[in-house]
Amino acid sequence: MNIWHDIDEGLYLLYFCRRAFYNEVSITWKGLQRLTMEPSSIELADLVERTLLPGLELESVQPEEPVLVKELPGNWTKLGAGNYAGVFTHPNLHDEVVKVYAPGRPGWENELEVYRKLGEHPAYSSCRHAGQRGDLRYLILKKLRGKTFYQCLVQGLTIPQQVIDDIDAALDYARSRGLYPHDVHGKNVMVSEGRGLVVDVSDFLKYEPCSMWDDLKKAYSYLYSPLMSNNPVPVPEWVLNGVRKGYRLFRSAHS
Repeated sequence: MNIWHDIDEGLYLLYFCRRAFYNEVSITWKGLQRLTMEPSSIELADLVERTLLPGLELESVQPEEPVLVKELPGNWTKLGAGNYAGVFTHPNLHDEVVKVYAPGRPGWENELEVYRKLGEHPAYSSCRHAGQRGDLRYLILKKLRGKTFYQCLVQGLTIPQQVIDDIDAALDYARSRGLYPHDVHGKNVMVSEGRGLVVDVSDFLKYEPCSMWDDLKKAYSYLYSPLMSNNPVPVPEWVLNGVRKGYRLFRSAHS
């Protein structure tokens, strides 16, 4: 138990209630409950460092392939894996996810800087806490809810034009903040209640041009929109994986 943390939380709550009393801020009973029930970043970090990291074993065998989760402690669930990190959730986490970088893989410092530059934007996550235990570095991120483009195709769900427009606007916003959108593909963008989200921003400090999003938009305009936008049908994963590998070979041959 951290008594100083409890005192800080109590003082902050008293200060906020005082401002509400004098109409400096507005607060509802539901909002007051949320203030007293939401876990702090210190509590979240304690949960991660006490129950996840000691028993987690990550391995990145090939830089171009997702990391392998070889051991995962009980009560933790893998949500996904990228080339450098895995993303996990826990029953006690409602609005956050934990991204853990595999030992020896780069990108943790860069991703922190990206979130600092992005600030708050409805199409992006945000970083609540960053830490390190041993050779494992992690980020606690705001949870984004929805389906990736890849999941939509596999499940036969509609991807509206509004989602494409939202992601275009979000990428323009990132550029206005001095960032360089990179590696924006079907597993890194999401449909959430008809609006577009950008899931992975870890490569937004890379200067070299990246045509992935423009290529995806062309596929949407010339293939998906005329053929599947009104009557989407599930696409087998083996087909999508074949397209992904073919696209990678195409990019390698023309880079």
